[in-house]
Amino acid sequence: MQVKKKLLDLVRDKIRFKHYSYSTERTYVHWIKHYIFFHNKKHPIEMGKMEIESYLTKLATKDRVSPTTQNQAFSAILFLYKEVLGVDISEWNIQALRAQERKHIPVVLTKDEVRSVLQNVSIEYTLLVYLMYGCGLRMNEALSLRIKDIDFGFNKIYIWDSKSLQDRTVPLPQKLKTKLLEQVEIVITLHKQDLDNGYGSVYIPYALEKKYPKSKFETKWQFLFPMKNISTDPRTKEQRRHHVHPQTLGRNIKVASQKANLNKRITSHIFRHSYATHLLQAGIDLRSIQELLGHKSVETTMIYTHVVSEMNKAKVISPLDF
Repeated sequence: MQVKKKLLDLVRDKIRFKHYSYSTERTYVHWIKHYIFFHNKKHPIEMGKMEIESYLTKLATKDRVSPTTQNQAFSAILFLYKEVLGVDISEWNIQALRAQERKHIPVVLTKDEVRSVLQNVSIEYTLLVYLMYGCGLRMNEALSLRIKDIDFGFNKIYIWDSKSLQDRTVPLPQKLKTKLLEQVEIVITLHKQDLDNGYGSVYIPYALEKKYPKSKFETKWQFLFPMKNISTDPRTKEQRRHHVHPQTLGRNIKVASQKANLNKRITSHIFRHSYATHLLQAGIDLRSIQELLGHKSVETTMIYTHVVSEMNKAKVISPLDF
């Protein structure tokens, strides 16, 4: 007799089937569980437009969450209904009270400031941060790079399953080519040691691992920036070597910015903002920058025109200086 799976297990299966990250899985499961508990454990299939609106309104008014957090919760609920329960709620015209959104102009670094931070990053993370700036990569995109994603012959880097779910390529910075070749050799050597020690497997997207079960032991699938130690996969409980942890990289970037004595709020994403702004200043057209960043809409990329505009304002002379 086949045991019927619980709802949250079905959610996890669907998320893994669609190759979503583990962090997305945890986030979606959290909000779906929160939504169900808010309505006294009532099954979502028995709820509708009114329950979703009351929940999202509560997040904005009582919990006072940010617009990003509220949208995150709404995305989780949309996924639950559409992908798991087979109910398209986009036609329900959800009218919840939305959290107030404030548009921010991104903070960017000058080229000298970028250089200053990079000079202070720990040696084991220098190449990784150089790639984030030199290719405009999100942190998770840089961390998820595998050996197979670096095309040294055609001088490009493949970015798969990024945030926008649109695969793309970016030019491989020539100044980093030698260092990247050296990094590949380091990973190959480390992988051989892991195989000799009875490990050597790496995380492979859910469907691909089922189709190609031996691929997780192949060198080309190994992460370009692996962790120092073997760790336990939270999904499968398998002992394997994952990529550098995001918190570890974020912490090192923060320390490097402090050592550089910069008074700007510096996160991993500031390198992506700086990359786009510097390209725009160099005369690269907006559409090309949109494709390099992987934005679905050019409107998202246009925020960098405002950044450059603000920089140009700084060139205006005050009447006091006439």
